[in-house]
Amino acid sequence: MDYVKAFLIGGIIYVLAQILMDNTKLMPGRIMVLLVCTGAILGAIGIYKPLLEFAGAGASVPLTGFGYNLWKGIKSAIDQDGFIGLFRGGFQSAAVGTSAALIFSYLASLVFQPKINNNNQS
Repeated sequence: MDYVKAFLIGGIIYVLAQILMDNTKLMPGRIMVLLVCTGAILGAIGIYKPLLEFAGAGASVPLTGFGYNLWKGIKSAIDQDGFIGLFRGGFQSAAVGTSAALIFSYLASLVFQPKINNNNQS
């Protein structure tokens, strides 16, 4: 049952992002930022934690989960260190995931040959 919940909640998040991509003129980078900010805002108002407990990986893997993770780190750093935690907490809570993404993408670039698209679409 956990897999079904994770699939449904994660699928809903990805479907909403795909709807934004298909029906708006927002660029993918802006939609990614919107998802991260949405996760942080939902965490700040107390909605994302129950969703995370219900759906597990279905809520923690999408970019909204990354935003929630940043918010959670910032909140705990502010509680511990005060104002300086606002700048330090997000880096500490997301450092491992960000480092892993950079390392694995670098390793993938060594293994696979990139295909460069020279078609400029404006």
